[in-house]
Amino acid sequence: MSPAARVIVYPPDAQGGRRVRCDGAILGRALGPGDLLELLQRAGLDLDDVRLTDARLIEWRGGGPAVWSPE
Repeated sequence: MSPAARVIVYPPDAQGGRRVRCDGAILGRALGPGDLLELLQRAGLDLDDVRLTDARLIEWRGGGPAVWSPE
């Protein structure tokens, strides 16, 4: 079985924000990819190693990196 992703990005809320967790800790709410990357950097991840499409690192719930508004 593969290890769980370190980062979970939850489905967009009514305003288009997505809650973000890393290693079980709540990082905050991202309104777009730039916000997400900032949260990940603050959590200590090296942005040179972060790919938003890397399923080993990020579990996207309710749509992938292109989804930032509720359906």
